[in-house]
Amino acid sequence: MSETHTSDSPNAPAVQSGIPEEELVRLTDDIVAALKTVYDPEIPVDIYELGLIYKVDIADDRQVAVEMTLTTPNCPAAAELPGMVEGAVASVGGVSGASVNLTFDPPWDQGRMSEEARLALNLW
Repeated sequence: MSETHTSDSPNAPAVQSGIPEEELVRLTDDIVAALKTVYDPEIPVDIYELGLIYKVDIADDRQVAVEMTLTTPNCPAAAELPGMVEGAVASVGGVSGASVNLTFDPPWDQGRMSEEARLALNLW
């Protein structure tokens, strides 16, 4: 059975992972960078800064599971965003595969946005 690195804050390396810490940090940084290339088509801010990524799990076999949400259950991008996220994460060197779980619990709210996203959207 493989260990899984689970992080609600994707920049925190796992304590009990079969992946060497240096590689885990690199994978995590590269996954975050890949997530930042995905944008909600209606909002000029990437999904990571919007706070749509709830959790990233990196298993010892380097399979990555992403738990994410959308700004609303009726989001017009609901059909395409999860596939875009899966493709971006799967393209990271060292990742053996990716899957995306879409959830609405808890529901997304503007409080999940980074300062960078708030500035970009003039929400100060």
